[in-house]
Amino acid sequence: MKTFKTVAAALGLVVPLALAGTPASAEDTLKLVIGQINNWENQAPTLGQDAGIFKKHGLVLENVGSQGAGETLQAVISGSADIGAGVGAAGAMRAFSKGAPVRILAPMFTGTGDLYWYVKSDSKIKSLKDATPETTIAYSTNGSSSNNIVVAFISELGAKAKPTATGGPPGTLTAVMSGQVDIGWAAPPFGLQEIKDGKIRIVAHGSDVPSLRGQTVRVLVVNANALKTKHDAILRFMAAYREAVDWMYSDPKAVEMYSVKIKRPIDLLKESMAKFQPKEALQTDKFADLDGAIRDAVKLKFLEKPLTKEQIAELMQIPPRK
Repeated sequence: MKTFKTVAAALGLVVPLALAGTPASAEDTLKLVIGQINNWENQAPTLGQDAGIFKKHGLVLENVGSQGAGETLQAVISGSADIGAGVGAAGAMRAFSKGAPVRILAPMFTGTGDLYWYVKSDSKIKSLKDATPETTIAYSTNGSSSNNIVVAFISELGAKAKPTATGGPPGTLTAVMSGQVDIGWAAPPFGLQEIKDGKIRIVAHGSDVPSLRGQTVRVLVVNANALKTKHDAILRFMAAYREAVDWMYSDPKAVEMYSVKIKRPIDLLKESMAKFQPKEALQTDKFADLDGAIRDAVKLKFLEKPLTKEQIAELMQIPPRK
């Protein structure tokens, strides 16, 4: 599994942002760490840059992938990255509550219907009800939305299984097929071909957890110091990000570019978008069911106590859409 050291090395050593100078030219470059960088819902920074959208807004993005929210948060907290993408909302709240210099810049994915859990086709496990305390169930990294959902499987649905961090979908699939993990996790389009080929079976969806269905579960986070010193560039980033999401769902070229990038058939990708990643799930204007998200973060022990109104005002730094 790629460690945070690997991510930090890819980003390069930086002077702490609170002390660094901020000439205008430097503000045009933003460093991003993206959990599960090849997932469709995480493509706005990468495909958007390839399409020239961020350049139009005077920005160059340095995009680096991570295995999940744990690595992504560490990069943002340390200042090695300005922005982190694909971070579980509960994990972001936990880091903030402990004094980490992170803020929520925008909702990134609302609902949990895009994540699923699966077993090998010959497994005796037909549903989460068949899991035992010895059954291992995968999630990516601590603080991720998959981590949050697995905890909810156990606390809300009564699943008896042992949560196990496995990193991204490719490594998780290897672990499942080799028998190291009983129940794997994935996000479409990853795994859809294996399902069609009869190699794996879905046993649970993230949407099986009632409390999480209408919540914003993944967010864009920003380093608090970067938000101050690179404020104009980050506002332009959000404008470009929103434009990129609109483009992804309106221009067929976006899916064609994505198909070439991950080497998957266009028809399979369109099926995935229709079933698992509708555009409304990628809305970036309002954190959906914030009260419920905070309540669940406490219940699932991501937070020791609810955030105060003052803390929420400090944490939420979502710029209005122009």
